[in-house]
Amino acid sequence: MDKILTDKDFTEYMRIFISENHRVNLISPKEEKFLYEKHIYDSLGIKLFFEKYNIINGNILDIGCGGGFPCVPIALAYPQFNVTGIDSIRKKINAVNNIKEALKIQNLTVICERAENVKNIKFDIITSRAVANLSKISEYALPLLNDKGYFVAYKSKKALDEIDEAQPVFKKYNAKVVDIIKYTLPLNEFYDRNLVIIQK
Repeated sequence: MDKILTDKDFTEYMRIFISENHRVNLISPKEEKFLYEKHIYDSLGIKLFFEKYNIINGNILDIGCGGGFPCVPIALAYPQFNVTGIDSIRKKINAVNNIKEALKIQNLTVICERAENVKNIKFDIITSRAVANLSKISEYALPLLNDKGYFVAYKSKKALDEIDEAQPVFKKYNAKVVDIIKYTLPLNEFYDRNLVIIQK
């Protein structure tokens, strides 16, 4: 597969992230050496979805953004999208906001809140990575999704099992899985990843 990343240089982002990580522990210290491969590259797997569905702009919500994945890499690589990251843990949101300000990311908003408390706003695209099983996260995401919008769930090789378990939630919100986009991370060991594409 062709490399996922755009021509954007993520060196400064990685430096700032590691500095924040030493204060807040956004990812484990042993994961820092895989920051690019396991976190940035994985976050930008969404490029495969954008290209396949010819999506060039819109409003994105990242539920449970944690240390800023995938919202920060997406906002950096795709300035034409308005990206919102939401997480209920204040120290993580503060860290992501520090990263945003240091890099002067104009198209990123971060909110400290639980997704189920968000009201009166809907999004064209919702993402979630390493938050909860698909059934649970879909309960948070689908009510916030515009009609004909897409929920892009980053999942491991267990994606098919999670899809089966989530069918009652999909039925409840009149949503369905329309695609599973597979890719691998640039690591020595084989590392399967899946973008589960759900549409209302």
